[in-house]
Amino acid sequence: MLRILSKQNPLWFFRFVAGALLVCTSCLAQSFEVATIKPTSPESREGRYMKMLSPHRFVVKNYSLQRLISIAYDLNPKAVSGGPAWMTEDTYEILALTGGEKTPTREEQMAMLRTLLAERFHLQFHRVPKEFAIYSLTVARGGSKLKASAAPADEPAALIGTVYPQRIQLPARNATMLEFALVLQRAFLDRPVLDRTGLTGRYDFNLEWAPDETQLGGDVPAAPPDASSPPFFTAVQEQLGLKLEPGRGTIQTIVVDQAERPVEN
Repeated sequence: MLRILSKQNPLWFFRFVAGALLVCTSCLAQSFEVATIKPTSPESREGRYMKMLSPHRFVVKNYSLQRLISIAYDLNPKAVSGGPAWMTEDTYEILALTGGEKTPTREEQMAMLRTLLAERFHLQFHRVPKEFAIYSLTVARGGSKLKASAAPADEPAALIGTVYPQRIQLPARNATMLEFALVLQRAFLDRPVLDRTGLTGRYDFNLEWAPDETQLGGDVPAAPPDASSPPFFTAVQEQLGLKLEPGRGTIQTIVVDQAERPVEN
């Protein structure tokens, strides 16, 4: 999940929590018990975030429909096209309640969000393979520096990041390389990321780097040249024994055929 606090906040930073997003046939019929949607107030200074505010309260602030689609279907925003112009311009606030005794997992939350997009925004789309500029996540020369996780294999992955003005910290626990790649393309980098490491285990690791203006959708300014943390690509190689190689690749994208503004509750 993603939380970006307003730059007016003196403790300016954002946190996101991203777990595994798995294909779950039984999740497809899930929906929120009740949900209210309204346009973001022009006076809002809360920034952009999406999270479980409490065990059964799912909250979204300042998300466009394009970003909602990209999060719900685990895509880089550039892989969502078509639809009306307002889909990328208008932003919305969502407050939804979930049922059951337990807090829904991330995949369950995203299944509910997909249902909401279909029912309330009348979203219809089709898939189209397109070639993109991508990053390939591979193992660097010298080998991986990742530590195998001791957590049970069925325990959800935890990738919890904190972004400060001059550095980003991303500790990961029980995470696969696919989950790591998805988090990078969903929340950090400006292009899709494909896992080509060949690593099949689950790992614990810590990653810290200095951001630049190409990351996080431009919402975070670049760190100064004298920042204490290394640039992103250097950090990935030095700290994890991995590397991100630019190239071209084919991605299954979403092309929006229909979308309607939701009626306010």
